[in-house]
Amino acid sequence: MSEEEEKAAEKQESPYQSRGFRFVIGTVASALLTGLASEMLNQSLDSGGWVQLIGLGVTVLLGAITIIQYGPAIRRSWQHSGDSAPELQATAEEAEQWMIALGSHGGGMAAAEWYALHEEWLRELLMAEKPHVDTIDDFARICDALEAWYVRRADPDSLLQLSDLLNAAAEVCGRRDLAELAAARAATAYRMLGDLDTASTRLGISDNIATHTRTAAAMTMRRQVERALLSLARADRSPAGNDRDEAVLNARDRLDEARLKRPGPDLAADVAIAINLAVVHLYQQDAEGALDHLRPAVARATAASDLSGQAHALELMGVAAWMQGNKHEAVSRWDHAAHLYAEIDEVEGHARCLQHLGSAEVAAGHLTDALELLEQSAMLRRTESEILTKYLDAARQTADLPVVADDAPHRTVGWLGRVLRTVKGFVRPSV
Repeated sequence: MSEEEEKAAEKQESPYQSRGFRFVIGTVASALLTGLASEMLNQSLDSGGWVQLIGLGVTVLLGAITIIQYGPAIRRSWQHSGDSAPELQATAEEAEQWMIALGSHGGGMAAAEWYALHEEWLRELLMAEKPHVDTIDDFARICDALEAWYVRRADPDSLLQLSDLLNAAAEVCGRRDLAELAAARAATAYRMLGDLDTASTRLGISDNIATHTRTAAAMTMRRQVERALLSLARADRSPAGNDRDEAVLNARDRLDEARLKRPGPDLAADVAIAINLAVVHLYQQDAEGALDHLRPAVARATAASDLSGQAHALELMGVAAWMQGNKHEAVSRWDHAAHLYAEIDEVEGHARCLQHLGSAEVAAGHLTDALELLEQSAMLRRTESEILTKYLDAARQTADLPVVADDAPHRTVGWLGRVLRTVKGFVRPSV
């Protein structure tokens, strides 16, 4: 990179100073000058003749300097005094703190309740906000927080709307880094909607407008993880054979590259990538290979107080155990994971585990218990599941169906909200 490019990148990655920060600096500087002028004025008034005239002259001169140097900043502060900047900043900080708590051991349930109560208000705030360079970072932080919630709630429509809002704001404010993030976020939404071709196109757009800021490596990692999930989604649609095997291998390659692009040590990133690699092994019917990734994933998630990651890893350990014929262990893992998901109000994960447990009861011939578990799963699910419907039919018709490793869940990229965070007002991209 040339010296000019490095300077340009440094300029781009420097945070826009918020209006409040500029106002504080201006206020301090102005107060120093005003205090000096007041002191000289007081001294001159105690004197007479030429001393008084000189004191008044210096006071007028300092006042003029204050107006010339800080007048524009003060005027801008007055102009913006009635705008939404303070509310937006305070809201961004609050949403960010709850995003960090989401899925955690200490505040997971409280965070879920906060988002459930405030999600609509946050979205309306973004829609009403006029993009401005002074507030764009706070705008983006709220988008990051909502992304974590929408991915967790499996709400791709809202996620896509969020991407459009961020992209529009990025264009107005000339922020390529945010446009890059918006395109990657849209790719996640389209994958969740099942439109894999459009998802791939949006990833290409994100690649084409990629910047060279401090978030570059993290954004590259996000795109690699998203490409891996796209490959697994294509594997879902492919019959057993070369196409399916190739898609799974491609997913594994993308995850290996994502691990190499990881920007420094991060337990959440380690857990997420390990879980996705375990999913790849499950697609390859390699239960033991999956467990090799899942055991350390559980340990790292526990160390990080990440109940969401811990539950996800335990859920997949149950799938691996079932594939190995260890039905008792599988049920134990799913039951444990279900309780952890319920503890942090992660509804989709809870519903999946109830489905696993219900399908195991169908296989055991305990149809009454199976029906209760499966109906609970159906009530929690936001979207229909073909496999869940089949098991419900089996339980209601008192018929048996072979249990498969159903709906092997993919570790989504909500954890990237933390991985891609930077400091001092930088946007905090997330998935």
